[in-house]
Amino acid sequence: MLLMIAGMHLLGLLCAVALLIPALRQPNPPPPPDQGSDGGWGRRKESPPKPKRPRGGIPLPDAVPARVRLRDHRRLSDLIPRPSRRPAREPVRTPARVAH
Repeated sequence: MLLMIAGMHLLGLLCAVALLIPALRQPNPPPPPDQGSDGGWGRRKESPPKPKRPRGGIPLPDAVPARVRLRDHRRLSDLIPRPSRRPAREPVRTPARVAH
């Protein structure tokens, strides 16, 4: 079993060497001819970098603060007010019969 495992590793190493030797023997390819600023790939000319948005600092004018801040031991359900209950509907009245 040990001989079979060693043989498989040796075979894999020989295959890797056989693939690397031709790749390392090729000379460096010549540089491509200059075809303008896009290099022939259809890329647009580079535009100036956009200014980055500042991080941290004072909040932006369109920022809305959260309704609740969890900064102590209270639960979220303790901090949010419960909605008011709907008013109870009046019971359906049955028409009273009037005697003539």
